[in-house]
Amino acid sequence: MTGTKHEYSAMPIVNLTRNNPFEDGRQSLRALAVRSGMERYFTDRAWVFLPELTLSSGRRADIMALSPQGEVIIVEIKSSLADLRADTKWHEYREDCDRLWFATLGDVPADAFPQDTGFLVADEYGAELHRDCEPHKLNAARRKALHLRFARASATRLARCCAHAGLSSSDFSNGD
Repeated sequence: MTGTKHEYSAMPIVNLTRNNPFEDGRQSLRALAVRSGMERYFTDRAWVFLPELTLSSGRRADIMALSPQGEVIIVEIKSSLADLRADTKWHEYREDCDRLWFATLGDVPADAFPQDTGFLVADEYGAELHRDCEPHKLNAARRKALHLRFARASATRLARCCAHAGLSSSDFSNGD
């Protein structure tokens, strides 16, 4: 996707001027609790994930995760019923994932979420999958493009964190 108009336009998730550089200030405390629970959920399953990943459309996925088998999951975090009702663009994420899941807190009614998507209830300590969805498999070219976007964003964020910590890539050399 080199040269696309969205490649470098993403708002960085790492903000080096805050006490916690991984909070960019756009999420409510409720949404951050759900994100934390989802991150634990994916970590427990040996999946890798990135919050706030900009897609080729310019839209930002709340979380994109890759399963050990390479399946692409996008999680849309909804902190309230009003948040869900205000979002009319979630359909657009389907073309960028094998599965689309919604995650929310336990006090948001589950029946308000689309039945053809996955549904998880989360808090800051973890998440539980209440309903999975049928996968809509990505074609090979789209999957490769998404995996590369994920890898590039991961490397960029790692470099920013290392720079903030005063580290260089040689500090992580494994003797190659």
